[in-house]
Amino acid sequence: MTIPVEKNKEYVLDVIDNGFQGEGIAKIDNFTIFIPNAIKGEKVKALIVKVLSSHAFGKIIKIIEPSNKRIEPDCVTYKRCGGCSLRHIKYQETLKIKQNVVTSLVNKTLKKPVEVLETIGMDRPIYYRNKAQLPLGLDKENKPQIGVFANRTHEIVPIEKCLIQNEEAQKVAKTAFNFIKKNNLSIYNEKTGKGLFRHIVVKVGLKTKEIMCILVINGKEFKQEKELVEDLTSKYPNIKTIVKNINMKNTNVILGLENVNLYGDGYITDILGDYTFKISPLSFYQVNPIQAEKLYNIGIQKAQISKEDIVFDLYCGIGTISLFMSKYAKKVYGVEIVEQAIEDAKENAKINNVENVEFIAGDTEIILDDLINKKKIIPDVIMVDPPRKGLDNTSIENILKIKPKRVVYISCNPATLVRDLAKMEDVYEIGEIQPVDMFPYTSHVECVAVLKLKLKVTINTDNNTVSNTDIINEYKCSEGIV
Repeated sequence: MTIPVEKNKEYVLDVIDNGFQGEGIAKIDNFTIFIPNAIKGEKVKALIVKVLSSHAFGKIIKIIEPSNKRIEPDCVTYKRCGGCSLRHIKYQETLKIKQNVVTSLVNKTLKKPVEVLETIGMDRPIYYRNKAQLPLGLDKENKPQIGVFANRTHEIVPIEKCLIQNEEAQKVAKTAFNFIKKNNLSIYNEKTGKGLFRHIVVKVGLKTKEIMCILVINGKEFKQEKELVEDLTSKYPNIKTIVKNINMKNTNVILGLENVNLYGDGYITDILGDYTFKISPLSFYQVNPIQAEKLYNIGIQKAQISKEDIVFDLYCGIGTISLFMSKYAKKVYGVEIVEQAIEDAKENAKINNVENVEFIAGDTEIILDDLINKKKIIPDVIMVDPPRKGLDNTSIENILKIKPKRVVYISCNPATLVRDLAKMEDVYEIGEIQPVDMFPYTSHVECVAVLKLKLKVTINTDNNTVSNTDIINEYKCSEGIV
């Protein structure tokens, strides 16, 4: 195939679609060109900046015919930051783009058509993140700076105001940074590995208003610890705890494993639904609890959990959705690899007086195998909320072997969601997929899908149909499960 475009040449292009990252898609002689910040329906003049054998990348030089969905970005660092890649598009249109992304993946991957519902958005899609993670560094003149990493780099972009981070969190972080700068405390240098302050992380309880400030340092201690604590707590009475996190490794991971409480007891609480949750420095808690509550309720409602059901909650974090499900289920088993998160989950169960949950620390693949094949506990419902890489093959094999009546799959990556659904669609009916906008104005979308066990399956040997109930009962008998 002859490539119809050349690097460093300009072309006038019609944008025919938007891709998985919100980028515009154009074609010349059926050759695909991706153009960041372009919108479907626009005509643009673009400079080709990279050419590969199957596609190319362009950069907008001029928008000849703008879309009526285009708006002027309300953030001055929008183009450099890259955090909100859809901020040039009207919010309602971003919801449609996310729905279309999931629909496209479904159509390409699954055998049977599955309806992708309209993306559930936010009424007020600003200042929604309850956790700010701000790197510190030195500019070209060796002056301290705080901000966010530029898109796909570790160059810090100073930010005066971020429209997706909690406003109070931003104020606390800047106050801490100003103290560090004023007192000439050293700033970490990624290239040399020297310097002290690496990140300032601030967590905020949306309902409780409690604040945690985490100071990530490349060392064991720093001068003026008491003075910094006094400065922050005097200005922000909602600060419940200040934690020194020690990270002396040459790594991109923000937090180290060691925490020292400088003020308070090292955690904050927040309220999600009817439950109070304890949040520690290392524990995962949904960064957009408003949308998380919607997401969990959708999953539970569609799963139709009853008081007779045993539920496995895999990748349970600090137990948020486990506790949500507990009032509907007979017993919930939560599994999570982060030990601190499991400790928090157990504490959260106590705080909320929930007794029908059991939390287990360990690798999901191993624990699931142990629960099913050694302890002979067979769930009626499995809830999974895996990381971006999706489910491992062993977990999928175990699910297909025991055939729970329903599987609720919550995903932060629609590509791996659809990949995993394809492995299970011969055994399960996939009714519909519900996208939820957890991260407005970014290209990310969260989805929930509920898989229901098919009433009949075909056994290839005799081409006979038998009920799944018979298969499950036969499996239980063979494994000695009463």
